[in-house]
Amino acid sequence: MAHAQTITLYTSQPNSDAQATVDAFMAANPSIKVEWVRDGTTQLMTRLEAELAAKAVKADVLLIADTVTLESLKQRDLLQPHLSNERAHYSADLFDEDGYYYSTKLITTGIAHHSAAPQRPSSWKDLTTPAYKDLVAAPSPLYSGAAMLHLQTLVNLPEFGWGYYEALKANNAQVQGGNGGVLKAVATGTKPYGVLADYLAIREKAKGAPVEFVFPSEGVSVVTEPVAILKSSQQPAAAAKLVDFLLSAQGQELVLKQGYIPARNGSAVPAGFPARESIHILPLNAAKALAETDADKARFGKIFDAAK
Repeated sequence: MAHAQTITLYTSQPNSDAQATVDAFMAANPSIKVEWVRDGTTQLMTRLEAELAAKAVKADVLLIADTVTLESLKQRDLLQPHLSNERAHYSADLFDEDGYYYSTKLITTGIAHHSAAPQRPSSWKDLTTPAYKDLVAAPSPLYSGAAMLHLQTLVNLPEFGWGYYEALKANNAQVQGGNGGVLKAVATGTKPYGVLADYLAIREKAKGAPVEFVFPSEGVSVVTEPVAILKSSQQPAAAAKLVDFLLSAQGQELVLKQGYIPARNGSAVPAGFPARESIHILPLNAAKALAETDADKARFGKIFDAAK
């Protein structure tokens, strides 16, 4: 059947997840064709900025790592609201009350360790103690969106603050690159402890890698891969259908199948994860995080003497 409408999705999902998501949506909505572009959130935003400057925005829908990025677009009046009926199935803190963006999954950051590591970490504070000196790897907030949100979550909590990052530096933690490099360091044992996104560690363990994952006792930071419709979209009704699909029970079942914790209330969790209600999520104020992003990057860079 001919597609009556075509929309374009910009997403930071892994390629296989993006393809599966688009295929499932098009099977359920045969009159809508979805073309998609996959890249890291930072790279997608650079692309979008160039398109905005040229007044030639190609994307209709964004499905990217974090709410802070979408909050910035909302504040610049670049998104259009959509009050999805599916929002009744979501906690109020997982979507924008005016309907500008909605979380689709919960990707937490916790602690991974090599199965043969001498210590069994149970809290974030453990990583700053003498037993962990020189043995910790973490992704850089200057590279990874999830790492930036993790930093902004911790530094705004009184029990951590910037002192926590200063203590990591004093303990000679290796903070560089993205989650992939940390996973490799932990799995090979070159750095037996790592700050890592949950699904990466849990997937690797399922494949037989010597990796364990811990949800620290204080709680975890979370990125929620939110979805939003750009104000410039010429196909807002079709774009809204994609948003509704992602939030629907069917769309959230797909999230579960792909190995992530669905954002929708009452959802199951993938094999290897603890029950959803047992996972304590640390709070993050997206608007505050947005306002402080540049200052936070500069302060982190100063502590770790890091350019990237």
